[in-house]
Order: sequence, then structure tokens, then C-alpha cells
Amino acid sequence: QVQLVESGGGLVQAGGSLRLSCSASGSIFSINVMGWYRQAPGKQRELVASISSGSTTNYADSVKGRFTISRDNAKNLVYLQMNNLKPEDTAVYYCSASKYFALFPDNWGQGTQVTVSS
Repeated sequence: QVQLVESGGGLVQAGGSLRLSCSASGSIFSINVMGWYRQAPGKQRELVASISSGSTTNYADSVKGRFTISRDNAKNLVYLQMNNLKPEDTAVYYCSASKYFALFPDNWGQGTQVTVSS
């Protein structure tokens, strides 16, 4: 079993920055792709960013140029640096872990709230 724990969420004004962290533990050796999803009220959960074990990254169009995902395999951590935050970024952000594909997560964290005020 893989355990994922997010941290770093909070309240920030538009234009500000936050860095989310996801700590992975357990049977993590089968995990090759990690990602960040978010879900805002009334919206579907969407994949924001993903990173492979080889550090290949992908981003949703809505966050390109503003968010950066990174991975520290030695520490079993994945980060999401969020810059120039907008009110529409407000959501619960979930860390995900996938054996193969980011769009098919095998494990989820509990989520961390990000609120961006205008």
C-alpha cells in the first residue's frame, strides 16, 4: 500500500505563490508517475501536472508557465510550485501516484485546500 500525504496548502492573495508537497511512503517502488489533481466546487477533478520517474513533466494548459512540478526520488517527495495564483486556482489539491499513467491513479492523498482570494 502507498500512502500519500499532502501539505503546503493555505490562503493566499491573487498573484501570490504556494508550494505544495506530497510525501510518499509504503510500497512506492512500483510507482513511476506522480501527479497533482485539483477539484473545485462544482467542477470535475482535473489533472494539473504530472511527473515521471525520468522527470518528464506535463501540465494542464490552465497552469502552464505558472506551476512547476518536481520530484525528489531520494526523499520520496513531489512538489508543486504555484506562482501567480489566480482565484480560479482555488481548489482542493490531491497528490496522485500511478504505476503507469497519470490519468489512471493507483493512489490518492487526502488533499490540501488552496484558496486564492481576489
